[in-house]
Amino acid sequence: MKNKNGKHGMLYKLLDIETYIQNVRWVAATAIFIATAAWAVELMDWTYICPFCRTQRTVIGILGILLFFPAPLHWIARYVGTTLGILGLVVAGTQHFRGWARISAGEFSFNQPIYFDSFLLSGAALFIITGLMFLLFLADKPKGLIEAPKVI
Repeated sequence: MKNKNGKHGMLYKLLDIETYIQNVRWVAATAIFIATAAWAVELMDWTYICPFCRTQRTVIGILGILLFFPAPLHWIARYVGTTLGILGLVVAGTQHFRGWARISAGEFSFNQPIYFDSFLLSGAALFIITGLMFLLFLADKPKGLIEAPKVI
């Protein structure tokens, strides 16, 4: 919805994919920060060792690095990103489904502290990895990138 000046509001911009495409480097930096912070929390023994979590945070970090490359649209970056992204989605989906299975069995409760709950974190990882994969395919070429001439 446009405001009285004819411009879209902040919520509209936050929900618009173009905002993320135009700021892909900031999104990539945020993904790298999330992965680094998550690894730091585990390496400082503030949380338990979880192979599911390790895989998800590593995939988020690698996708962030791929989006930081000068040419994230290159087919190799997309191939590696898609392959690792699918691995991360399968692992996050498996971990998240285990939470739903506990809900179904009537055995579910959130871990304490709640911000270390695997059900919530795996759900967040599903959204983050999917979003990073979208950006890998939708991101524009950075300005100033010289394209090689097409060979006929």
